[in-house]
Amino acid sequence: MNAIEVSHLTFSYDGQKDVIKDVSFKIPEGSYTTIVGQNGSGKSTIAKLIIGLLGAKSGNIFVMGKELNEKSVYDVRSHIGIVFQNPDNQFIGSTVADDIAFGLENHCVAQEKMQPIIEDVAKRVGMQDFLNSEPTKLSGGQKQRVAIAGILAMEPDIIIFDESTSMLDPQGKSSINKQIKMLHEQKKITILSITHDMEEVAQSEHVIVLNDGKIKLEGTPMEVFGHENELKDMKLDIPFALQFSKKLKKEHIVDECVCTLEEVVNQLCPLKSTI
Repeated sequence: MNAIEVSHLTFSYDGQKDVIKDVSFKIPEGSYTTIVGQNGSGKSTIAKLIIGLLGAKSGNIFVMGKELNEKSVYDVRSHIGIVFQNPDNQFIGSTVADDIAFGLENHCVAQEKMQPIIEDVAKRVGMQDFLNSEPTKLSGGQKQRVAIAGILAMEPDIIIFDESTSMLDPQGKSSINKQIKMLHEQKKITILSITHDMEEVAQSEHVIVLNDGKIKLEGTPMEVFGHENELKDMKLDIPFALQFSKKLKKEHIVDECVCTLEEVVNQLCPLKSTI
């Protein structure tokens, strides 16, 4: 089953110039897909269309088999959690625990059932020791993990990350990228990440490259990264790990190219004993 299916989607903000142009793609249930593109490519607009914040000019969107329209929009949204670019815009409660509880209260979860849920999701994102902390005093990466915990508490089928690492420092980006990967591996939640971070793209299963509102490339990370010149023309680059891996292969140190740092390390570890 496809968690999300987009068919011939077209959208315009002003009714004249289309910013999404006849876009079609499918995201299987339980998969991890990234949508990447330079600023203005339309990738964040896609996310807003999928959750019904914008209405399409033409085309169809299906979420968990249900077509998105005016009648079904709230039902569709019940299947989706979204983590935005700036976590400060998502905080409601005065403490981390209160913030996680907010969504549960809106879903009419009984008070006595809340605490175990709050503790469970906080532990899953590594924030169990911060439940009594003020969200505004946390680091950027910690704030995003709290936002993720709040989403997990509502048990969505799909989580959309909309540029969720763009305001973080390298350490924060790495932390959230690991968290996203862990969520996908542990719970098999469908992940759709709108991103400009090619290191995150490398760890996903499927990649959609948008340019000027159209899909220009689509496939596995290695398939997409194989179009290096096309990516550069779109002001995108391949991950550092793949660049490094290519140099290792050129020097005949390794036999194949890989695209994540974890894979590079795994390639080099067996060589350590021979040095």
